[in-house]
Amino acid sequence: MNWDQIEGKWKQMKGSIKERWGKLTDDDLNMIAGKRDQLAGKIQERYGLTKEDAHRQVDDWMRTHKEDEAKEPRRIA
Repeated sequence: MNWDQIEGKWKQMKGSIKERWGKLTDDDLNMIAGKRDQLAGKIQERYGLTKEDAHRQVDDWMRTHKEDEAKEPRRIA
């Protein structure tokens, strides 16, 4: 899953994001609105991380969704 797909499915992704980063609020996620840099910035702020660490966490989270997507069976229309 690339970031464009995540941004397009932002409402569905919010639950997974809140599981991973419980300090983020619904208001935070609504303001972030699928913007990767804003998500990393809010994670940096809430968790006291460096910019690089926050981006690394977002990358790791994204990677888990790529793995989950690969495990799902392909649907044929």
